[in-house]
Amino acid sequence: MSQPQQKLSKKDNIIQAIKFTLFSTSAGLIQLGSFTILERLTDLAYWPKYLIALTLSVLWNFTLNRRFTFKSANNIPLAMLLVALYYVVFTPLSTWWGDALDKIGWNEYLILAITMLANFVTEFLYQRFVVFRNSINTNKAAQRELQKKMQAEAQVDKT
Repeated sequence: MSQPQQKLSKKDNIIQAIKFTLFSTSAGLIQLGSFTILERLTDLAYWPKYLIALTLSVLWNFTLNRRFTFKSANNIPLAMLLVALYYVVFTPLSTWWGDALDKIGWNEYLILAITMLANFVTEFLYQRFVVFRNSINTNKAAQRELQKKMQAEAQVDKT
């Protein structure tokens, strides 16, 4: 049985932000790489290249951040639904502004970089305070870490 979520320390919050940044960077590389492949190998317009690349990135990022950053044991379909709701708003807006900027001559990679930065900031806040807010550090790995920490503290108290 999992224990209730523990209050995060300042250090825990910093580590969480660093992990999210690193996993988002890897997701960004997936997005940039798949976008580049589509750019080089197809004649697709900006928006379908962007949507395909974004979808691949989101799946990767959600999986890693749920398991390692937020260490959440919450209901996976519910968490995915909440992330999908974020993207129901973000995707049309970012597709619209990206396509509009492309049509007026902006560089596609500049558009993609600005969009990815907006996604990074807003998605962290959304996942931290909406999707995983009540389930941070509730998965088995987090519970094992907490148990080890408590055992180490108990050993210190005995001495």
